Amino acid sequence: MNRNSKSEAYAQAGVDITAGYTAVELMKEHIAKTLTSGVCSAIGGFGGLFELPAGYEQPVLVSGTDGVGTKLKLAFLMDKHDTIGIDCVAMCVNDIICAGAKPLFFLDYIACGKNYPEKIAKIVSGVAEGCVQSGAALIGGETAEMPGFYPTEEYDLAGFSVGIVEKKKIIDNSTMQVGDKLIALPSSGVHSNGFSLVRKVFDVEHCDLQAPVEALGGASLGQTLLAPTKIYVKPVLALLEAVEVKAISHITGGGFYENIPRSLPAGKCARIQKQALKVLPIFDYIAKVGNISQRDMFNTFNMGVGMVVCVSAAKEAEALAILRANGEEAYTIGEITTGEGIELC
Repeated sequence: MNRNSKSEAYAQAGVDITAGYTAVELMKEHIAKTLTSGVCSAIGGFGGLFELPAGYEQPVLVSGTDGVGTKLKLAFLMDKHDTIGIDCVAMCVNDIICAGAKPLFFLDYIACGKNYPEKIAKIVSGVAEGCVQSGAALIGGETAEMPGFYPTEEYDLAGFSVGIVEKKKIIDNSTMQVGDKLIALPSSGVHSNGFSLVRKVFDVEHCDLQAPVEALGGASLGQTLLAPTKIYVKPVLALLEAVEVKAISHITGGGFYENIPRSLPAGKCARIQKQALKVLPIFDYIAKVGNISQRDMFNTFNMGVGMVVCVSAAKEAEALAILRANGEEAYTIGEITTGEGIELC
């Protein structure tokens, strides 16, 4: 810790430099859990250094960036900050795995009204856990104390990840054919999208987030909504080692109608059987309380499906077996047909 750096004038303006140093010291133990062989720098420098792994003929870097969005409001209301970082990592690494890329490293950005070192360390502990789950190294980040811009007890959290893939192995939907199968990887809940609607439906600022809800199996609303976004990197990487994957869709904001078509070439349609879907209770509860149409639900939320993988019909059984062996309760939800976009039938 730098004990010579302290500004009384800056502190009177609301920025405590020493709190930032304390936060860095507290988070170092969490960061250490994420270090991999490619890391070439320690936390505290002006940039994070990472050496590209050997063994690639034509390595391509794939990057993704995102934030947690208004799900953070639930963390504030419940004063729970140790899992929200998992969401931040998940939103980035789940995107880059759609191209077949293995995450290499991650950096986070936290902007807050006041730097409470223990709270910042809790946030970073979640980021570190997300990095461990995805195999990415946490090689840097930034904490910005911004009094007068953010409320004292609030913060924003964003980040980005960089991954690597062999150029000839990039997943680009070019081999997709009619009859290919669509496999669902279940979500853990709402993940990190649609929370502006969720907050409106439940009026979360004025409801009891801790009370058990029968429709949610006795879990509280707050507990259910804060469930961290599932990270799919390791099971998908295992699948890519054994099976040709035609396309991958990460189901985020915009739900089925926006995200699945992003992985389809022109002239191909994703036909999904609604009766095959294992919709989680939280989505039925949101629809009932908010009187939301089925169309709007599927165009906003993941509905229990966090990721959709496309493989040939001949590889369907093998793909399901590999995903299940790697902890995913994967199941088939449809197939590719001629047409455009998505068809829910």
